[in-house]
Amino acid sequence: MPDPTEKPPKKRIKLALQGGGSHGAFTWGVLDRLLADDRIEVEALVGTSAGAMNATVVADGLSRGGPALAREMLDQFWNGAAKLAARSPIQPTPMDRAAGNGSMDYQPLFHMADMLSRMFSPYELNPRNQNPLRDLIDEVVDFERLRAAVMPRLFVCATNVLNGRLKVFEHAEMTPDAVMASACLPMLFQAVEINGAHYWDGGYCGNPPIFPLIYMSGAPDIVIVQLNPINIPEVPHGSRAILDRVNTLSFNSSLMREMRMIKFMTDLIDKGELDASKHTRVNIHCIDAEEELAGLSASSKMNADAAFLKRLRILGEARAETFLAEHFDAIGHRSTTDLVARFF
Repeated sequence: MPDPTEKPPKKRIKLALQGGGSHGAFTWGVLDRLLADDRIEVEALVGTSAGAMNATVVADGLSRGGPALAREMLDQFWNGAAKLAARSPIQPTPMDRAAGNGSMDYQPLFHMADMLSRMFSPYELNPRNQNPLRDLIDEVVDFERLRAAVMPRLFVCATNVLNGRLKVFEHAEMTPDAVMASACLPMLFQAVEINGAHYWDGGYCGNPPIFPLIYMSGAPDIVIVQLNPINIPEVPHGSRAILDRVNTLSFNSSLMREMRMIKFMTDLIDKGELDASKHTRVNIHCIDAEEELAGLSASSKMNADAAFLKRLRILGEARAETFLAEHFDAIGHRSTTDLVARFF
């Protein structure tokens, strides 16, 4: 007879974390809520750009001290990012704060920096290639220990500048430079060189790629934390908004292709046309705030003001809470995302 006091086994999930600049604080909130649930075990993470930073911090925290330490380290990283932003002369103005969309649209220094980035390369504007986030991630994460860790599995993705191929960095290759390569926006930072290859932001090839989580086998459930909205309410008119939408379309395209392939393979397995013992049936779940994030200004992705990050974190916590309340029982059994409606 089963012991009524015995806890059921934890449900194992894999996390796929999109990039999106400061909007990665939404993912911070999602992760904080998921890590607080002792019914869940994170088996693997894949991340791109801000998603790579979140994934790296969580993987190190889980391997060193479990969910509690991972949550503490996320706090340390994002609060550290806010402190770095507070030292910058580019701050949201009172009019920006009143607009309520996280913008820096009324900040003249932001527009000046944006204009200069379109006229001059980071090799001219930032010849020493300084990036305070590199120092921050190196301070928070013990990379030597992370490289030796077994679980959870970690994948961080970047784009090879010269051949356009996606590079997936795994545990043994994990360094601060690998994380910075995944987050290297080419108009802001010089390409990151690793072992003779040069890398830009991973979003150009996979934001994030799902295949590393499938190829590793293990748990069938993949939770995508999506930052870049698929749908937006209106056609963008401003130059910054147009450029942001072009990047969003580019960064979402690879994910949408992978989702279509997953749907195709899942249908074949369900019809018995593929041997289920030889092919992994994947359950896809999504946590997002598409309407809210689509309503934010394009410039908000560069806004690391503490109050704005806290707002996004709270939103992420709420969306994760809703996901768990509505879909926890489905984990391990079925997808909770309609791939056709969402990605086709």
